[in-house]
Amino acid sequence: MFGKLFGRGGERPAAEPHALPVTRRQKNGMYTLRALGDERVLALVEAAEAGDWAAVKAALAPFDLGRDHQVLGELADVAGVQDWIGRAVEEDKEHRATALLISGARHVNWGWEARTRASAVNVTQAQWRLFHERLGIAEEQLLEAAELRPEWVAPWRRLLTSGRGMSLGRAVNETRLGAALRRDPLDLETHIEWVSQLQPRWGGEPGQATAFARDALARAPQGHRLGCVIAMARIEDWVESDRADCLETPAIQDELRKAADHSILHADYVRRPGWQHDFNMFAMALSLAGEDHRIRRVFRALDGAYTTRPWTYFADPEKQFARQHRRV
Repeated sequence: MFGKLFGRGGERPAAEPHALPVTRRQKNGMYTLRALGDERVLALVEAAEAGDWAAVKAALAPFDLGRDHQVLGELADVAGVQDWIGRAVEEDKEHRATALLISGARHVNWGWEARTRASAVNVTQAQWRLFHERLGIAEEQLLEAAELRPEWVAPWRRLLTSGRGMSLGRAVNETRLGAALRRDPLDLETHIEWVSQLQPRWGGEPGQATAFARDALARAPQGHRLGCVIAMARIEDWVESDRADCLETPAIQDELRKAADHSILHADYVRRPGWQHDFNMFAMALSLAGEDHRIRRVFRALDGAYTTRPWTYFADPEKQFARQHRRV
């Protein structure tokens, strides 16, 4: 009860001291979350956009980049980081591991930008070459970062994505999965990436990802964000299916409700920077399942905050979010 009143899991959390003010809401009340909704992350992103390595290092002080995938993801999404981060890698020996991690993560994203979201048959040879070239750089840098900072989970999580893109095979990626989970057995982003790898389009078998997600949830303490892996596993089921209503069953609705209650809606859930991403995963999964109860609590907590992922599985992601936001 007290957790719900004072900032954990409920609809009326305590004021977040570093929360960014919402300045641009659409008429329907929604807005796109920027910089994880945190003023410190915004300062970090702006430093990266300016190519100011000293300012990036200073802005990183509150964060553990080797474990905070969402903060690393914000840096990896900044266009142009690849143009200056190489100098930091070569010149700043003290912070070489951090620079390698940022550069490697950026090259993974940059590689997928070259490939685009098109199906493999529609990717040109030039795009494939650029894709593999950038992922090859990422592989070298992330492996070195992992060697320099063996306690970090983030390099191994990113190496799972580059390994999938490079088609390195199940044995290599299973080794990388094991390395990540030894460092953090409850790491959500690692679990979500493996859910993707277990999809039939990447060589997995139907049902594997859901079984993996259920096993993960069974190990997660109450209030832990790892429960989001169930939401993503169900979203992936929908992506793979030919039926738009494939999740609209009482069993799946109940599974999603229980997972939300165990994780993001539990009193022990802690709202860290970017918590809205966790809620968006459940918002999309619950909406696809046609669930009518927990989805109201999820959208009420979001208060219009839209994150591009996972809604980009739709052709019109913002419209889909707005439609569900309006429905509940």
